[in-house]
Amino acid sequence: MKLIRFRLTVAALAVLLGTAISHSQTADATAPTPGHHFGMRDHMMGFSRELNLTADQKAQMKAIMEKERPTLKPLFQQVHQTRTQLKQYSEGTYDEAKVRTLAQQESQSQVELTVQMTRIHNELFQVLTPDQQAQQKQIEANREAHMQQHMHDGPPPSEQ
Repeated sequence: MKLIRFRLTVAALAVLLGTAISHSQTADATAPTPGHHFGMRDHMMGFSRELNLTADQKAQMKAIMEKERPTLKPLFQQVHQTRTQLKQYSEGTYDEAKVRTLAQQESQSQVELTVQMTRIHNELFQVLTPDQQAQQKQIEANREAHMQQHMHDGPPPSEQ
């Protein structure tokens, strides 16, 4: 149960960071929008708007994300590059040995990405007050319960 929750949390963080980095890469070429940093606005790394972060907390989180961006960007690029290479084998000539090699590379990149994102999430979590930390834990528990409910319900049966 904890493993599933951990995996879902990591997956959510990966999506959030992937979105943030993709936004930041396109934002590099244009002028930044006020209040828009790293594609995350007020919800850094999945922290809820309901926490009512102070301006100081937002600034601290922004600084953490700026500091970590050079670490994360190459990891996301490695994963993207590997997936792009894998795509050619699903749409073209299949070579199991090459696919296995690429899958291992992607796995190693994902492990490193998970370690880094978890560390960053911890740094951001430490910026919160004890009350905010408790509130964030409750929000995550509610999300987890919602995900579990959704997974158990499955898709509605199709009418024929």
